[in-house]
Amino acid sequence: MTTASIIAKHLRDVHFGGNWTFVNVRDTLADVTMEEAVHQREGFNTIAVLTFHINYFVAAVLKVLEGGPLEAHDKYSFTHPPIVSEADWDRLRDKVLNDATRFADLVEQLADDRLHTDMADPKYGTWYRNLHGIIEHTHYHLGQIVILKKLGRVG
Repeated sequence: MTTASIIAKHLRDVHFGGNWTFVNVRDTLADVTMEEAVHQREGFNTIAVLTFHINYFVAAVLKVLEGGPLEAHDKYSFTHPPIVSEADWDRLRDKVLNDATRFADLVEQLADDRLHTDMADPKYGTWYRNLHGIIEHTHYHLGQIVILKKLGRVG
């Protein structure tokens, strides 16, 4: 098994299950309604915002994996398109999972020696660093979503 395929597995696991935390994006979001997703608690991001934010960086690096430029700016990473219907919320969830699938498939195809080369620009560091960063980032914000779900169901 190559290092790239192991990283791809970790990406799949955090999105679809199989990681040792037993928490994943798909199952966590499966029963979240649009109303719950956009519910604003004072001082917290919404579930929809965090879901968009997780995917923002996956989608940006996915474009690089597909041969495009890196076009991501932190200031836009928390600004999702309007969600005013269940269909809007469903589209965001579907995009997150579809992008994660494509992302992991492309990571799996990377040659291991490429993992130690710079991604897009030397200032961002290596592919290895960035791919692990995306996994860590996803786990971090997924934990926030889990907490928001629990807060929403208590009160």
